[in-house]
Amino acid sequence: MKNISKYFINGLIVIVPIALTAYVVINIFSLAESVLGRHLPIQFPGIGLVAVVMLILLVGWLSSHWLLKRMLELGEKMLGSIPVIKVIYKSFKQVSTAVLESQNLFKQPVLVSYPNEGTKALGFVMTELSPPLAENFEEEHVCVFIPWSLNMTSGVNIIVPKRDIIFLQVTSETALQYVVTAGAIMPERQHRKVNN
Repeated sequence: MKNISKYFINGLIVIVPIALTAYVVINIFSLAESVLGRHLPIQFPGIGLVAVVMLILLVGWLSSHWLLKRMLELGEKMLGSIPVIKVIYKSFKQVSTAVLESQNLFKQPVLVSYPNEGTKALGFVMTELSPPLAENFEEEHVCVFIPWSLNMTSGVNIIVPKRDIIFLQVTSETALQYVVTAGAIMPERQHRKVNN
């Protein structure tokens, strides 16, 4: 049973990104095909593919020059001047930058008391507290993200004293599988490398 659930999760991990990528790509091509089909006198099957490839090449060429960088800076300034949009855009940009550039995201599984004393929830240590947050505590506190089971895209972010955290010696992969499968797959011990 354990192997079946493991194979199922591994299959989801492989299939879901491929399916989502294919869905996005197909929709981009079909959108380009329908838009160009209405506005261009020339119509042929695959015009959407040609248009998207040309657009990617054009953006890639421009991105190697100062022009696009300048345009992006101006675009960000424009978005930053719109009250509600700037909050949404800045939040998405910070999250995407943190997720794409961080090498330590979801790397340290921990146990914390949540939602009340006497119970424990599995979470992951996130980035260090910024000075405006850290200076409000007399002792060292840590930011911990507790993802909801079966849905890694949502959860709760809590700040707890470091002394109250139990650092787990388990692999981050099996800790994530534990969350995704609602406990069907238990975390496995992390094997330390022995230096010869």
